[in-house]
Amino acid sequence: MAMERVEQLLRRVADALDAASIQYAIVGGNAVAAWVATKDPDAVRATKDVDILLDRGELFKATRALLSIDMIHAEVLGVTMFVDRKDPSPKRGVHVVIAGERIRAHYSHAAPSPASAIRSKSGFLVIDLVSLVTMKLQSFRDVDRTHIRDMLGVELITEDVRRALPTDMLARLHQIEATPEDTH
Repeated sequence: MAMERVEQLLRRVADALDAASIQYAIVGGNAVAAWVATKDPDAVRATKDVDILLDRGELFKATRALLSIDMIHAEVLGVTMFVDRKDPSPKRGVHVVIAGERIRAHYSHAAPSPASAIRSKSGFLVIDLVSLVTMKLQSFRDVDRTHIRDMLGVELITEDVRRALPTDMLARLHQIEATPEDTH
């Protein structure tokens, strides 16, 4: 049921943003799932929320577009998101990552531009693979390391991807590869 809810939310949000001609990219677990599905649909892992990448200048237009599907803009603990007007739980919201800004103050790299997004087989715009891998390596939480392992497992992280990664993120990738079963 939860997986179905997330999938429906993702599609509603993507459709509303597409209809309003807003540049966006799906990031996070749904982006990992979209990329993994290109290699092995059976290796796709469920995710519990929707994360989108937007330019700050598109936030107002996105707010108007998502209002059409009963999603309202909210700021929760410093996180920009959209929540359902009738059930405004942040847990079930759409979390916004602002392009060109660091997600956390201590991050060394800013979030990428949604301009690099590609249309997934599922029809929504998803961030390019190098940017996604960089974002996951930078976050480096347990779930992010698991997502990297999933992408390694289906051979998405090729030599071309490795060459395009920032040096500090490549070091983190090597750390994950050296400890394939480590969850810390």
